[in-house]
Amino acid sequence: MGRAFEFRKERKFKRWGHMAKTFTKIGKEITIAVKAGGPDVTGNPRLRALLQTARSENMPKDNIERAIKRASEKDQADYKEVVLEGRAPHGIAVLVECATDNNNRTVANVRSYFNKFGGSLGTSGSVDYMFDRKSVFHFKSDKPYDLEELELEMIDYGVEEIFEEEDEDGNKTICVYGEFTAFNEIQKYIEENGFELVSAEFTRLPNTDLVDLTPEQRAEVDKLVEKIEEDEDVQNVYTNLKPAE
Repeated sequence: MGRAFEFRKERKFKRWGHMAKTFTKIGKEITIAVKAGGPDVTGNPRLRALLQTARSENMPKDNIERAIKRASEKDQADYKEVVLEGRAPHGIAVLVECATDNNNRTVANVRSYFNKFGGSLGTSGSVDYMFDRKSVFHFKSDKPYDLEELELEMIDYGVEEIFEEEDEDGNKTICVYGEFTAFNEIQKYIEENGFELVSAEFTRLPNTDLVDLTPEQRAEVDKLVEKIEEDEDVQNVYTNLKPAE
């Protein structure tokens, strides 16, 4: 298994603190997708994938419909995607993805978290090069399949890593990681070949050697990351910290 599997195992049961945070995050992504490609799911593959993700997270239908409606309104605030970079204690690289309607507020808040927990907010490009942006899909099949054959076929669509995941009830899903630019092609393959798309998202994986820390040092980094994740403007936080055993 590759690095994607290693990090997926680490993050598999890591959820946002509560459902409201999850729904807010997805709602912002829906707003950005509608603003970029319109509210018609047939012509907006990114929105179509987000709706599947929302359902997989048990986001109520009313919440989904309100998010699409709000995004279509002219007076709806535009969310801008902002990436902030810094260092946590012990030199750990931290990359923060935000969706905000007030950049100054977001930067000031994130900087204060770094300062309070022994880190420092860096300049653009200071750690971004240490991460690769990837597409991630989860999907199901109601027919038998061979994972190796599926991998060989999907490589042509930009897939780089594929493996199975199993939940507590024994239900299996196929997880694939691919190139960031291959998102639409991978989604198209899944939809056109009879698979059930469960979720689709973007993520970032470290492309350098991972840093291992003592439990005490790791706790310092975790405090900073947890504080950043609590901010309503923050969508995702990534580090080059080696996953815990």
